[in-house]
Amino acid sequence: MHYSQLTRRIAGEGTEAWNIHYRALARRDRGEEVFLLSVGDPDFATPAPIVEAAVTSLRAGHTHYAEVRGKRDLRGAIAAWHRQRSGQVVADDQVVVLAGAQCALFCVMQCLIDPGDEVIVAEPMYVTYEAVFGACGARVVPVPARAEHGFRVQPSDVAAAITPRTRALVLNSPHNPSGASLPRSTWEALAELCQAHDLWLVSDEVYAELLFEGEHLSPASLPGMAERTVTINSLSKSHAMTGWRVGWAVAPPALADHLENLALCMLYGLPDFVQDAARVALEAELPELERMRETYRRRRDRVCAGLAGQPGLRALVPDGGMFVMVDIRPTGLTAQAFADRLLDRHGVAVLAGEAFGPSAAGHLRLGLVLEESLLEEACRRLVRCAAELMEEKDYA
Repeated sequence: MHYSQLTRRIAGEGTEAWNIHYRALARRDRGEEVFLLSVGDPDFATPAPIVEAAVTSLRAGHTHYAEVRGKRDLRGAIAAWHRQRSGQVVADDQVVVLAGAQCALFCVMQCLIDPGDEVIVAEPMYVTYEAVFGACGARVVPVPARAEHGFRVQPSDVAAAITPRTRALVLNSPHNPSGASLPRSTWEALAELCQAHDLWLVSDEVYAELLFEGEHLSPASLPGMAERTVTINSLSKSHAMTGWRVGWAVAPPALADHLENLALCMLYGLPDFVQDAARVALEAELPELERMRETYRRRRDRVCAGLAGQPGLRALVPDGGMFVMVDIRPTGLTAQAFADRLLDRHGVAVLAGEAFGPSAAGHLRLGLVLEESLLEEACRRLVRCAAELMEEKDYA
């Protein structure tokens, strides 16, 4: 049977990256002890007021179609939340509610990019980015964000990658996989490039609420950037709501209209009761959110301290997010081979850096998604795995 060319553009290394996670899940289902650090799914429960809001909405019969663009009160709550954090004043009609940040990015790229257009993206990049760009026929132009620069993209490298075919720059800060955040000076330099070359800037800010060091800056708030910037965000990480699938795009009015048209034929809106719960998530006083952020910070510090000075390993301290990148190049193995050995012999699942791009080769992405005693045991196993490899090198 024949399949469209799209099926080839959305497959590849990005989808294959999850194989180790699926293998780990299969082992766990067989009753084996496995430490799952391979996916960024918070181990916290969604705060109770959010859950109760959904239950109340369900019992009130809010189980029918809702506004495709998102309920006005939710869009107003998102606009206010965005203004408070970024300083950018936006109207609720500039907000389009979609099924998570992943769906928001997909929809935005479909509305901005034609086949053959070039999209510049900092690499390493989140594993699904490449398929999202491929789905709209874009040519991906990766700009290395190297480990020696703390996995922060350099404006001079972006400038060198711009051609007459470039249409957009896509950046994620704090960054997945590394947790690095971009300083104001970098954003200002990138903003100048976008204005000089008439580029869209797509800013993925899903980890902004989990920033530990520094101050988050939304580039749409910079002079001259509001009309050419799309801000993507969600409740998945900040509110432990990955399964609720609530995300959004804050966009210039014309683009927001186009996104609504796409959502009309693709999603027909999020469930009414989910949107009611999302509004509570944004408007209620939820002390759980700060506790989650501080727990991630504490876990980061424990992991980095536990790996410090260990043979064959070097942890890169992230500015935020829920991951730590670990350099394992001294062991002599590729990151994928190390990750396979770590799962097969030591029962710990992590993602290999190569899944995110060549600039992360020789690194592992370790998720801070287990309580501290389990995370420390997983780190001890990681240390043993590296020590075994270093000993084998000495005897080789």
